[in-house]
Amino acid sequence: MARFIRKLLPRRWRPDYQEIPVVRLHGVIMSGGGPFRQNLSLASTAAVLEKAFGEKDAPAVAISINSPGGSPVQSRLIYRRIRDLATEKNKKVYMFVEDVAASGGYMIAIAGDEIIADPSSIVGSIGVVSASFGFTDLIKKIGVERRVHTAGKNKATLDPFRPENKEDIEHLKALQLEIHETFINLVKERRGEKLSENPDLFTGLFWTGTRGVELGLVDGLGDIRSYLQSQYGPKTRLKLITQPRGMFGRKIPSTETRIEALGANLANGVVSAVEERALWSRFGL
Repeated sequence: MARFIRKLLPRRWRPDYQEIPVVRLHGVIMSGGGPFRQNLSLASTAAVLEKAFGEKDAPAVAISINSPGGSPVQSRLIYRRIRDLATEKNKKVYMFVEDVAASGGYMIAIAGDEIIADPSSIVGSIGVVSASFGFTDLIKKIGVERRVHTAGKNKATLDPFRPENKEDIEHLKALQLEIHETFINLVKERRGEKLSENPDLFTGLFWTGTRGVELGLVDGLGDIRSYLQSQYGPKTRLKLITQPRGMFGRKIPSTETRIEALGANLANGVVSAVEERALWSRFGL
């Protein structure tokens, strides 16, 4: 209510400090989500981004990013939404890396006009990876017969219960190269001449924030509060933007609905949690 009243006052009567909206984009990037995982996707971030960029008196939006990556599609969709809003609302975007902005997390980070990291942040990992398991020996050992019927000879490509074949792997690598090229072009478009000529830049390696500055992946080192105060004055205040609620708040699901959702998502949630843990642990987190 106090903020609403301030907006009604003439500008000369308003407080002499600048307020900068802050959005936290933390987590693994993938579509979907549930009680066991809160992921980053366009669907989960669109509303909060719209709300942050809708702050009329703010000259900029600050985004705190902490993600080991995930879906290249969702990463690019979030990146594109941030850039579109920045252009539409004519606002500068500051990205602040916490523990990690790697792979898809770094793709989102380059949506910022400036990227600021902690000296010990992890940045980079500009590459594409696909990982799975093979269970061919396991099903033989436990006496299970695999039966697959398809219409289309390649419909069962990369089936984890069948041996890998050369053609499947070559097709997968071709797809990865296309996605990798899209990623590289996006980084070059956004970072331009800031990038160093280091031959390892696009190999999937990752670095600390300090080294990231030297490589041109990061613009500077610091923390969100101190950096924004250096840009907009010592009285600058940060306003954390959260998911918008309806007039009467979020609808609380019934006990029966919650139990059904819990059962439906239990197995999927456990598997997803293992996958997410693997992504974070790759960077020592």
